[in-house]
Amino acid sequence: MGEPRVLRAGMQSALRLLFPPQCISCGEPTASDFGLCGECWRQTPFISGLVCDRCGTPLPGEEEGRAEYCDDCLILARPWERGRSALVYRDNGRKLVLALKHGDRLDLARPAGAWLHRAAQPILRDGMLVAPVPLHWARLFRRRFNQSAILSKALARVAGLDHCPDLLLRARRTPSQDGRDRDGRFANVAGAIRVHPRRRGRMVNRDVLLVDDVMTSGATLAAAAEACLAAGAASVSVVTLARVAKDS
Repeated sequence: MGEPRVLRAGMQSALRLLFPPQCISCGEPTASDFGLCGECWRQTPFISGLVCDRCGTPLPGEEEGRAEYCDDCLILARPWERGRSALVYRDNGRKLVLALKHGDRLDLARPAGAWLHRAAQPILRDGMLVAPVPLHWARLFRRRFNQSAILSKALARVAGLDHCPDLLLRARRTPSQDGRDRDGRFANVAGAIRVHPRRRGRMVNRDVLLVDDVMTSGATLAAAAEACLAAGAASVSVVTLARVAKDS
């Protein structure tokens, strides 16, 4: 039993000499695998402190042990209960999201899963079912993977929760949300998402955690949450890798 462990440790040490750990953002040397160097860490806007309990956007002030909400979440009727986000969508946070989404940087899933888990800790519940916001099959065919499913799988693994990558379906192909105002974003995805009929049984009477890469207006997450609740979910919460904040 001891000899194989010694051999594995020796191989790992040799690999570290040949391929030392590098920053996942800039490629500079780091102390550990799948980490950020000091400079990139400082340029990555991790969200901490007081946040909106419904969408995770940073708020001014100190935590006082009660839920606080941003202006948007006070105005809009969010169909989900609670929400969190790991990063603000700017600077190196934006760079990392785009690298995962459009740069085929699937290696980012491992650290992103840990960041999501840290952000989502206050809203996690035992027995939650983790599921991604879906892509339409045509977009999935072009992109070859759903970045939200990559993130939800990584989060579920770290959190020890059940994962259902195809819980939701994009029932119709929607144009990009880029360039649309808030009302346009909600209209664009209205009725576009539904629960997979063969997966509904896994979700009924369970708490669901929806995962997406970026939240801007919350329109897509709202459509997904409404679909889950209409199909029998006990509750829905959301977590995103990044949140577009008004002051960013």
